[in-house]
Amino acid sequence: MTLFEQISEDIKSAMKARDKVRLDTLRNIKKVFLEAKTSPGANDTLTDADALKIITKLAKQGKETAATYVQAGRQDLADDETAQVEVLESYLPKQLSQEEIEAEVKSIIAAVGATSMKDMGKVMGTASKQLAGKADGRVISDIVKKLLA
Repeated sequence: MTLFEQISEDIKSAMKARDKVRLDTLRNIKKVFLEAKTSPGANDTLTDADALKIITKLAKQGKETAATYVQAGRQDLADDETAQVEVLESYLPKQLSQEEIEAEVKSIIAAVGATSMKDMGKVMGTASKQLAGKADGRVISDIVKKLLA
């Protein structure tokens, strides 16, 4: 079952359970999935890898929005946004810890043969592909900079 089909099934389950937060979040995911499927050049298909990228992006936006609400003193809205992020994260693979990311990046640096900051592009390209969906790009970038410096 593809991620798109899984979301569709989970929408039905959320409707039966009358889980409003989950239902609204899943409907939003499906809307974005449909937009991606029907975009020019998509050939009416959506791979699970693309679907994970979309969910990751939505989760990241949700976290940023929640932080903005907290700064504005709107904890009620921040709580709603955080609840939606939790639903999104349930579809993402387990995120790697700082130590796990650092270990992966060290092995990538050794494999690529990177020695200085000049090689950061090579390392980031490989690391971004290998750690896609498992780690945030900014965290990967910070670790690569630290290890190459």
